[in-house]
Amino acid sequence: MLDAARAQAPWAFERLYTELAPAVAGYLRLQGAREPEDLVSDIFMGVFAGLSSFDGTEKQFRSWVFTIAHRRLIDERRRLARRASTPTDEASVLDRLGGDAEQDALDVIGRRRVYELCALLSDDQREVVLLRIVADLTVEQVAQVVGKSAGAVKALQRRGLNAIRKRILREGVPL
Repeated sequence: MLDAARAQAPWAFERLYTELAPAVAGYLRLQGAREPEDLVSDIFMGVFAGLSSFDGTEKQFRSWVFTIAHRRLIDERRRLARRASTPTDEASVLDRLGGDAEQDALDVIGRRRVYELCALLSDDQREVVLLRIVADLTVEQVAQVVGKSAGAVKALQRRGLNAIRKRILREGVPL
């Protein structure tokens, strides 16, 4: 598939995007990106533009994409820190189509719970846990993305998951 994308085959670009974009968007949302969909588009424009310089397997490609996503997220945070604004996500409610009210409510509750659990973690722990779970990267790939040793990644993951586990055990599972 990577060879086809390097040869500019439209189907290969579409397939790569379809397979990776949801995980990248989820990673960005849980990391608090202001405009995750816009950032995903920007990331994949960079990925496809730089595809000719990539040399590796499809598994390494996934790691490369998340390295780019991580760097773009850091760039966004720096840019936003330079200019203060008051964000509101009320406008996002207006963009939503109606649907199954029960399912919509469950989705919101589930999403809120994931955000609450992620908020328990330090920035480094959250970064590692999301790259391991959402991005499905190996310890070595995460270490490369975040610029830490594999041992540090394992320790951050263990501490982060233990914090989540303790919180869930303390609160119990709501019925």
